[in-house]
Amino acid sequence: GCVEVPRITSVPPAPPQRPERAQRAWIHPTPKSQSQLGQRWGSAPCPAGARCLGLLCSPRPRPLQNLLLLLGTLLSCGLGGSAQGPGEWTPWGSWTLCSSSCGRGVSVRSRRCIRFPGEEPCSGDSHEYRVCQLPDCSPGAVPFRDLQCALYNGRPVLGTQETYQWVPFHGAPNQCDLNCLADGQAFYHSFGRVLDGTPCSPGAQGLCVAGRCLSAGCDGVLGSGALEDRCGRCGGTNDTCLFVQRVFRDAGAFAGYWNVTLIPVGARHIRVVQRSRNHLALMGGDGRYVLNGNWAVSPPGTYEAAGTQVVYTRAAGLEETLQAAGPTTRDLLLQAQAQVLGWALRQPQPREVEPLPAQSLEASAARSPTRAPEPCPPCPDTRGRAHRLLHYCGSDFVFQARVLGSHRQAQEIRYEVRILLIYKNRSPLRTREYVWAAGPCPCPPLAPHREYLLAVRRLVSPDGTQDRLLLPHAGYARPWSPAEDSRARLVARRCPV
Repeated sequence: GCVEVPRITSVPPAPPQRPERAQRAWIHPTPKSQSQLGQRWGSAPCPAGARCLGLLCSPRPRPLQNLLLLLGTLLSCGLGGSAQGPGEWTPWGSWTLCSSSCGRGVSVRSRRCIRFPGEEPCSGDSHEYRVCQLPDCSPGAVPFRDLQCALYNGRPVLGTQETYQWVPFHGAPNQCDLNCLADGQAFYHSFGRVLDGTPCSPGAQGLCVAGRCLSAGCDGVLGSGALEDRCGRCGGTNDTCLFVQRVFRDAGAFAGYWNVTLIPVGARHIRVVQRSRNHLALMGGDGRYVLNGNWAVSPPGTYEAAGTQVVYTRAAGLEETLQAAGPTTRDLLLQAQAQVLGWALRQPQPREVEPLPAQSLEASAARSPTRAPEPCPPCPDTRGRAHRLLHYCGSDFVFQARVLGSHRQAQEIRYEVRILLIYKNRSPLRTREYVWAAGPCPCPPLAPHREYLLAVRRLVSPDGTQDRLLLPHAGYARPWSPAEDSRARLVARRCPV
């Protein structure tokens, strides 16, 4: 009889003969050997018109096919019983529908391994999962994990008749187990695995699949580990784009905006570093500045430009950086806002004064005894929205500045300040400026090493020999704070054009 193939899980050992005779007996079993196989493994006689060949029932071949059948039997059984290598996968099936009805979920496709007796299992996975993205869930939608825990509400668990209301518990070791906390109790219970497509934890990018937390590669397949190269190509080797690096050195001698480079469409991984007293400026393809334009210095932060986010940072010193992941959807023009080239600090025009004779000085000193300076009267109150609106809209410059020092000259005080942030300006400002306050008792006084929000005016003498920034008496000089920053930006929108 011929052995029934479905009942065989392994090849029976060959009889204790020489290898050549054992091999011939395996290919052409004798009635005696068939009887022995039938007693040990179970067999059945072949139907009429068929013969037993290689332990399989096959139609009786014609003489011309004997050689081919013999060769096929040798290949199917294996020479010497050795393995034939791994099997082969069928083509991938279609992707299933998304596991979620809104938001993120997973879809799966599968394939089968086809292998003959003696072949090794196929290498690889039989299932593949990818992320599917549907429209966002409504604000009042119940999270997927909450729904799974709620399925056990009112059902007895733990071998008792007690019932509980269950809510998700995220403090257990395995994030992909359905760990639910009994509402109002001090214990949680695991109800097995969560359904595929459940987020590993609130706000996480990973999704649970077959009890494992997997993250999607750039190809969208969970657990693939595929990464995007510097050119933006998934699984690439950085050979489809050109890396450009340049150092810009200004070649002019006047203040203004200098073109540094054109950032083209499709640029990625952009990084610009500036270590000078100038400022970086970025202009969009429509001619409008994204940051640091029109002689104003923008605050550090994130800006939208050309389809990407540009992160602008400014350190306490002179260093500025621009970074953007890209890709850019439009051209961007990178500029340098040169404020110091060919410029000097505003200072009083030196005047020639004829020296007085020594006798006159002595006589003057004798007639004018020294007196202790009178205390300064309190400054008027300058707080309030109306006062802020008056000075902001009527001033030439509004900026945030740090006071570096002060110097008294006759009946004036000159403050040296560092400009940190410009809210309003009608002409270029340097990083360092002089701000003048008239009178021996300026109001309000500015303390050194403090930061203020100042509203000042520009004063130019008729002959053009003096050009000053003047802080009016009882003007607007408030200690800078985030709240004061918000008030200034609000006032700026209310000034008449």
